[in-house]
Amino acid sequence: MPESAEEVVTLLRAWGQGDQGALDRLVPLVYAELRRLARGYMSRERPEHTLQTTALINEVFLRLLGADLPWKDRAHFLGIAARLMRRILVDHARSRGFQKRGGAIRHIEIEEGLAVPPSVDLDLLALDRALEKLKTIDERKAQVVELRFFGGLTVDETAEALGISSDTVKRDWALAKLWLRRELGGETLE
Repeated sequence: MPESAEEVVTLLRAWGQGDQGALDRLVPLVYAELRRLARGYMSRERPEHTLQTTALINEVFLRLLGADLPWKDRAHFLGIAARLMRRILVDHARSRGFQKRGGAIRHIEIEEGLAVPPSVDLDLLALDRALEKLKTIDERKAQVVELRFFGGLTVDETAEALGISSDTVKRDWALAKLWLRRELGGETLE
């Protein structure tokens, strides 16, 4: 956990304005959290996945290099990093052609406390398509799923990142899980 959230925001803003030294000071402050996010993503990937945790984190930083974002706070940074990690993994899966081969996709088991139903396996591309569809219907619910499931953020961290209450996150999370379960062909919740 960084020494202070304000320090992270200050460094993010300085980095966004081209201060390379700010990046050097920022990385040690956020690396552990980014590694936790990346490990969460990678744990849901097939064992023979060619992208490593460190490479995923490095790719996030590379994609952030050219981004001129108005950083709000640490949670905003982590939310964007989580979204980028998801995009990177989906792009990687698409480039490897796993969707065409079908059986080569390792299915992701979504943990009970985290997602749709605990007994349903999902592949990353199907989940990505479902989230894109949900985003057209209710963008905030899609963001909640992205941050909670892919980003591994807690209810409170998700609320902070989105600027909403924890109760709203809980409601959006519950409704999004039901919607995703239906969309992905799962049975109804009991």
